This record gives sequence, C-alpha cells and structure tokens, in this order.
Amino acid sequence: MRIAIQSWLDERFGLQAIMDFLKKKTVPQHKHTIWYYSGSSILLFLAIQVITGFMLAFYYKPTLEEANKSVARIMTEVPLGWIIRSVHFWSSSFMIALVFIHLIGIWLVKSYRNPRELTWMSGVFLLIVTLGFGFTGYLLPWDDLSLSATKVGTDIPRSIPVIGAWVTKFLRGGDDVTGDTLTRFFSFHICILPIFIFLIIAVHVYLIQKQGMSLPLAVEIKKEKVREIPFWPNFIYREMIVWLILLGVVFSLAVFFPPSLDKQADLMAPAPEGIKPEWYFLFLFQTLKIFPAKILFVSGDTVAVLLIALVGVLFFFLPFIDSKPSETKGKILTLIAYAFIAYAVAMTAWSLLE
Repeated sequence: MRIAIQSWLDERFGLQAIMDFLKKKTVPQHKHTIWYYSGSSILLFLAIQVITGFMLAFYYKPTLEEANKSVARIMTEVPLGWIIRSVHFWSSSFMIALVFIHLIGIWLVKSYRNPRELTWMSGVFLLIVTLGFGFTGYLLPWDDLSLSATKVGTDIPRSIPVIGAWVTKFLRGGDDVTGDTLTRFFSFHICILPIFIFLIIAVHVYLIQKQGMSLPLAVEIKKEKVREIPFWPNFIYREMIVWLILLGVVFSLAVFFPPSLDKQADLMAPAPEGIKPEWYFLFLFQTLKIFPAKILFVSGDTVAVLLIALVGVLFFFLPFIDSKPSETKGKILTLIAYAFIAYAVAMTAWSLLE
C-alpha cells in the first residue's frame, strides 16, 4: 500500500527526481562553510513566522478600538497565546539578523562574483522586504511606543526631494498616522510583503541551484581540490543541528523575555521621550541624529537620507563595483565591509546608551 501511494505521488510530482537531484548535489567543505548555514536558517525562521503569524491572525483585529485589546486577549486569554506572540517576536529579530549576517558573509568571501550577481541582488531585495516586515509589524500592537515610533519612521522619507511627501502620505494612508495607517500596515504585513518574499526566495533558490554553491575567493585562488560532502543526507543533518540550537535559543528567549504591551495608543497624546526604533534600525536612526540641522542651506535630514539611499544603491550593485575582487579595489571593499560592521555596531551601541 505504502509503495503504491509513493508510486502514485511520484508519477504526478516527480518526487524521485527531486530526491535524486538532492543526493547528487554536494556542498564544498572549507573554513568558510559556516556561512552556508545562515541561508537555510533564514528559511527556518520564515516558516516559524508564517505558522505563528497565521495563529495570531485568527485573533488579531486591525482596528483602532480593537487592535491593542486583541493583542492583550492573545496574551492573557488565548491558550498559549503569549508564547506564540513571543516566538513570533523573537523569530522576527533572528530572521532579520540572519539576513544581515548572510549578506555580510557573502560580501566578505566575495561569493557575489560572476556569474552570481543576480543572486546577490535578490538577496538585497530579501533584506529590504524582511525589514519591511519588521517595520509594519511593529505598529500592529497599537500601543503608545509603536505609534510614536511609526510617526518618526514614516516621517523620514519626507526629507527626500520631490517624492518624499508622497512616500510619507502613501505609507500613512493620509497626512498623519491614523487607523488607516494601521489597516494599511496590516495589509502590507500579511498580504503584500508575503507575496514579495516568496517570489524573491523562489528566484534566489533557483539561482543558487542553477549556479551552484560558490567557493570563497580565498579558497578559489589557492586552486586546491576542495573536499565535498553530499547535500542529502550529510549536510542536511548538520543543518538540522544548527536549527535545533537556534530553536532552543529562540524558545528560551520567548519564555523568559516575552515582549511587553503598553496601553492603547492615543492619537492626541504627545510622543513619550526617548522614542527609538527596533534594534535593526538603530544605526540608521543614530546616523540621522548626528547630522546638523542645516548643511549649506540644505536640510541635514535631506542630506542624511540621500546619503543612506546612495549607500543602499551602491550596496545593491556591489558585484558590479567589485568586478575584480582579487585586485586592490576588491581588498579595499573588504576593508569597507569590516568598517561598515564596526560602524553599525558602534552606532547601535551609542543609540542604546543614550
């Protein structure tokens, strides 16, 4: 019976062909192999986000009157609701952190070089969409802190010449953060961004399978034969060990450090002091703060936002800028990667200590 069912499914889905491909696929073994685990871990946390997100959506109500109350009910009345929300919160942070780590790792080992430029660019799109999930999800509890932080965050694009005011109005659904903003962010969070992220991941995974796993530049230059292990089951088993460790950390944090919920947001109340975004935006937030009010008759915020946008564009086209990674320019860009890491850590620490 079991063999008959397997044969029936294989005839329609080609499962045996997929298994044959996975068994033939190999993974290079070298001192940089650890970076390979970050990609699959991103998919792990995306799966957790989808599952816990579905559970939360059953009880969440995206209205001014009910948003905060529905989150409170999830935490206090729904069986295991508090742990589901906490896991969703922490897995979001881990997913964003792993996307950052994944891209920085690729930058350091130069794995974006020809012909893998599009793989890198799809990864940058993945980072943008993942940050979009974090930004839109932050408002949904509809408490004082999330309301004020969203006002600050959606006001930043206003500094962009020509299109800035329109971008701010588009994000808010009006001139100010209101119930329309809450509904719009909820729609982004559960409808629009999921479509984008699944499309991007499909393209990203396809490109990886088509081009294969790249060797780090340092390994390739040595021209030594690299040991390889089968993807299935050897590498999968090793990945599962990493997944179990990460799951243990996330569930421990979710149990012992669940996210808080402040009182329901008041649209007329003044913003509380010391408003700060989530940790993954802190270095950008602090960067905006260090610019003076005016720079040569131009708003300091405008200069800062345009510089950040320029850095983002250069980051996106990095494979084309670093077209010869083994030469001097490539080594300079590697030093810039380390400088960027140091800068982001320093700005984040500075913001937290203020």
